[in-house]
Amino acid sequence: MSALPPVLTPPATRPHLAVTSLPKAWYVACTSTELRDKPLARTVLGIPLVVFRSAAGAAALLDRCPHRNVPLSEGKVVNSELECAYHGWRFDGQGACVSVPGLLDTPAGAPARCAVRYPCEEQDGLVWVWCDPDTAPTSKPYVIPGVSDKRYTIARLEMDLPSTLLSALENLLDVPHTAFLHAGLFRSAKVRNRITAKIRRTADGVECQYIGEPRPTGLIGRVLAPGGGIVEHYDRFMMPCIGQVEYKMGESSHIIATQVMTPITDFLTRTYAVLAFRMPIPGAVVRPILEPVIRRILKQDAWVLQKITDNVTRFGGERFTHTDIDLVGPDIWYLLRRAERGELDREAAFSEREVSLEV
Repeated sequence: MSALPPVLTPPATRPHLAVTSLPKAWYVACTSTELRDKPLARTVLGIPLVVFRSAAGAAALLDRCPHRNVPLSEGKVVNSELECAYHGWRFDGQGACVSVPGLLDTPAGAPARCAVRYPCEEQDGLVWVWCDPDTAPTSKPYVIPGVSDKRYTIARLEMDLPSTLLSALENLLDVPHTAFLHAGLFRSAKVRNRITAKIRRTADGVECQYIGEPRPTGLIGRVLAPGGGIVEHYDRFMMPCIGQVEYKMGESSHIIATQVMTPITDFLTRTYAVLAFRMPIPGAVVRPILEPVIRRILKQDAWVLQKITDNVTRFGGERFTHTDIDLVGPDIWYLLRRAERGELDREAAFSEREVSLEV
């Protein structure tokens, strides 16, 4: 069993990652179904935002009227413009002030009267916001696999996780805990199989491939592959907030669970889970079985993450001991810290290793 490379060994005690340190990225503010005819208040990276449907599509502004500091989310949408509840100032999707009722002497759209705008994109049933209003987006939002593929059935879940972004991501991609916290749903502590994991880290994320893994013994595994066998299993992290688990069994069964994590505050993260799957059994039959199971798993994760947050608060900081089978958590920590410090050397981020473990 290989040892962790020195660069992956974080200090035993460390300060938690401040969410405000990672603004130059896309984060999900809400789902498309939530964004209807009323403005919606959301907090992303600690930033109060108002999201609404403008003439050009989904739009996001700082939730503060430049006139008298009233939350714009208390207003209403009139003719695809956001109207402040206090004096009726209206703003378009670019944040430009297009109307000041009663004003006669100067145009409404003076720069000082404009609201702060955040780039916004609607894609895959999610509304994404680029959280730095002073920079143009350097990429498009992540395309979630399976959503636009008619062969796949889609299930969606949303839940608040009382934890840091790091802990939420690490929890999602941590295999060893599934035999205990989720016993019977994924794996069992009584049935262990020796497998190999190959971990490849780049500047943009981490992928862990599990080789020789028998079908998990829990309910999820039985639904995925009723006849048993060896599964193709990948866990992935994509900078800075996406975790993904993929299982494939032959050509007939395939499931990709993508969770987009939105840090609301340092210790509150909302996950938008999108489950894309295709199986020999019709998706309309499988979805009513899978959805409550996935919700139960997320509730169990939320419970343990709350306990972690409570203890971090009680002891005044985080403390970790890592082993070889903490496969991607140290890599996630390393990449997020590099991003926080603005370190852009792609070659320095690259690493590969192989680990033997029991699951």
